[in-house]
This record gives sequence, structure tokens and C-alpha cells, in this order.
Amino acid sequence: MNLTMPFRNEDASSESQQQTESPSAAAAAAAAAVEELVNSLNERRLYREVVLALRTGLRDARAEFSFLRIRGLRCVLKFLRSVAESDSTIQLFCHSQSVPDLQVVPVLFNHSLKDGEEDRVTNLDHIFTVEPLKLASPSTDTEFALALRVLEGCCLLHRHSTVFAHQYKAIPILMNILATRGVLEQGACLDALIALMVDSTANQMDFETYNGIEEVAALIRDKQVDENLRMKCGEFLLLLIGHVDGRDMTPMATIHDDIRRLLGEKSASLIWAASQFGSTLDPEERMTALHIQARRVLESLDLFGV
Repeated sequence: MNLTMPFRNEDASSESQQQTESPSAAAAAAAAAVEELVNSLNERRLYREVVLALRTGLRDARAEFSFLRIRGLRCVLKFLRSVAESDSTIQLFCHSQSVPDLQVVPVLFNHSLKDGEEDRVTNLDHIFTVEPLKLASPSTDTEFALALRVLEGCCLLHRHSTVFAHQYKAIPILMNILATRGVLEQGACLDALIALMVDSTANQMDFETYNGIEEVAALIRDKQVDENLRMKCGEFLLLLIGHVDGRDMTPMATIHDDIRRLLGEKSASLIWAASQFGSTLDPEERMTALHIQARRVLESLDLFGV
């Protein structure tokens, strides 16, 4: 009996230790499960908000009247700006773009950025049918500019949106806007072009095919063009050079030679040097540096009489 007593004491002590440890372990597991459940519910709530915001904005963006489309585009643009503030909401937005009814880029090119020639009536067959012919009001300057801002935001937040845009021949459409529309749309167009070409070989090839550099160079050389638009062209060239620098195998590997030919050796050298402003700056400082360098590019062009 005395020989077995120590063994019984050890068993009792181990059982008591397990009993004291098990409540704390169970509490930790329960807390982890609750936290996981809360995170899951929050994620579902955020996704429902993303879906609701997109459905509301895109419903108006598909409307027949321009003022309704403008309202929808403003709603989508406001939504994109709020999405950009959080990585988690960016991921949810990217996930939403796999749902056809929630895809933004197709709506832009099917409605706001659609060529007005497509709505022209070519025959009167609809008179003899039951369904009336649907005609949409043409896009206004404000609608074009808003649609381009939304396109820019989509491409920056969701890489596959550049693929969608390429399928709708985005580059030739935007080059036509740059050549024919007003200052408001042209400025938004330059920003959208940069977003379209980020890490998109197909869009870069289209930009080269449609002589994009020649069009931008013509605008920045023309002293009769609005000063702010010329500044925007300078910023465009700086961002473009900064993006393609060192990528000799890209479709735009000859970009330096093209700018040298169109703007002159001195201005091209300045653009190349100015485009290397530090990537360690915060976004606000980078924008300030970009404006300053674009101003120097304009002064160089005016000084050397290009």
C-alpha cells in the first residue's frame, strides 16, 4: 500500500494541473473563434457594402440620359476613392470585378465613352416593330471627364481592368478624345492613359501603334494650348519615362529616341533626368516634385524654341 501511494499522488496532481490549465486553454480557443467569427462577419458586411455601392452607381451609369449617367459616375468615383484607403476593401473590390454585373470598365465603354456614331439611326425598320427604338443622349464634357477618372481608378486598383479596357480598344478611343475634346477631358485622358499602360504590354503596344507620343508632343509644343494642359503633358512624359526606364524589352523601348526626335536633345535629357525623382517620397511630396519638374520641362521647351 505504501509503495503505491506516490503514484496515486502524482496522478492526482497531474489531473489537478490539467483541470487548471484546461479552462485557460478553452478560453483562449473560444476567444480566437469569436475573433474569427467577428472578422468574417465584418468582411461579409464590407462586401455587401461594396456590392451595394457598385450596383447603385452602375445602375445610373447605364441610364439613357446623360445627367443620370453623371450621377452614377460620381457615385462610383466616390466609392473608388473610399476603397483606396484600405487594403482589405481594395481586395474586396478586386473580387467584385469577377462578377459580370459588377464590372465597371465594360459599363464605361458601353455608355459614357461610346462613340456617338454608334447611336445614329441608319434605317427605319424599328417603325414596323413592336419595340420602340432606344436612343441615349450623347455624353457631355463632364461625363467624359468623370468616366475617364473612374477608368483611371479602376486600372490603378484592379490590374485586370487594364485587360478589360484593352478588349474595348481603350487606347484608340482615348487617343481620339485627346485629339478632339476639350481641356477638361484631355487632362483626365492623360491620367487615364498612364493608368492603362502600367504593367500592360498590350496597351503600351497600342499607344505606340496609334502614335501616342507624337500627339502628346504636339500638345506640349503648342504655346496656344492651355498652360495647365501643357503642364499635364509634361507630367505625363515624366511618368511615362519613369515607368519604362530600364525596360529594354518593352514595346516602348524606343521612347527615349522618340522624345529626343520630337522635343530636341536638351529637353529630352531634362525629361529623363527629371523623371528620376525619388521613390522614397510620400505621395504628396511626389506630386509636388512632379509639378515642379513638369514646370521645368515647359520652361526648357520655351527656352530652346522647340
